[in-house]
Amino acid sequence: MVYREMQKVLRAYGEVLRLVRRLPEDSRPYYAKYARENFVNYREVDPGDSAAVEELLARTYKHSLWILNKYSVDESAAGKLKEICSA
Repeated sequence: MVYREMQKVLRAYGEVLRLVRRLPEDSRPYYAKYARENFVNYREVDPGDSAAVEELLARTYKHSLWILNKYSVDESAAGKLKEICSA
């Protein structure tokens, strides 16, 4: 179970970085750094605490949509992230 949760988080992080590539070129470094810092800040969350992991993944998806909307990127680009975060 713990391994599965860790894999899910790593897949979400990779997908967030792929979404960053869809942003305007001048904003990519900022959001790539922002994503990395957030994932690093929450590395102390117990992977066995499914509720905490799920809440963080839901927040990841919600924030990603907000940023995509801010830059007028179609929300459908986050379909894979939604799949990862809601699985």
